[in-house]
Amino acid sequence: MKFAIKSIVAATAFVAAGLASAAPVVVAAQTGVFNGLSMEGTGTLKFSDALLEALDVGQIVINPYGGLVSSVVDNSLGYYTNVQATARINSLTVESTNGNVLSAATTGGLTQTATFLRSVTNGGSLTVTDLNVDLANKKVFATIIGGNGVGTLTNFHLWNIASITGATSVTGAGTFTTDISGLSITSTGFDVFVQSLGLLSLGRGALATVEDFGTIKSTIVATAVTPAIPEPSTYALMGLGLVGIALAARRRAK
Repeated sequence: MKFAIKSIVAATAFVAAGLASAAPVVVAAQTGVFNGLSMEGTGTLKFSDALLEALDVGQIVINPYGGLVSSVVDNSLGYYTNVQATARINSLTVESTNGNVLSAATTGGLTQTATFLRSVTNGGSLTVTDLNVDLANKKVFATIIGGNGVGTLTNFHLWNIASITGATSVTGAGTFTTDISGLSITSTGFDVFVQSLGLLSLGRGALATVEDFGTIKSTIVATAVTPAIPEPSTYALMGLGLVGIALAARRRAK
């Protein structure tokens, strides 16, 4: 019985140790290190054509928000042909045992501003910023800053992801690109868009036709970190320590 109890305790400890070793690790971009690698990267959100058409209906004005790396807002033809924003990844959540990227968080976003347009909008504003892409659960969270009483909503579940292709784990030094597509808005996200932008019947109807809001391309660059070489004085101190241990051992032997 004693042996059995010891075996159960040992097995439980082994499982607990395994679970602990498999715990997700949050790695700060640029400054954090995971398995001898430092990581940095960007995430680029690109609006779908269907969303661009809905923005045209509402005559929505788009501007960059926060610390974006770059942004493209092209309506040179009198309507939107391209809207995208590239934000820097500030942290990654990685599975410790296999390097699978569970989520990536970015900084910066876009602000959409609407002015009164009969039957379309009463006016308002909506900022979508600081995305957190949850690859494990196929969800996109964001900070929302909305007009018309919405206020600031953090870690807000905005979109669901239909498809993830490309690299989903960091296996060593190199560049890893992941394509995230088929962003469908949640029901609460839709309501927040409507309220923030003050959408009326035509504006709400145009937004309701958008089934795919766009894509996100994630690019992670992993670089091997070179271990620091100890100064000569460090080796000298180590040597003195070993000599001291040897002398103590000899005294005990006598």
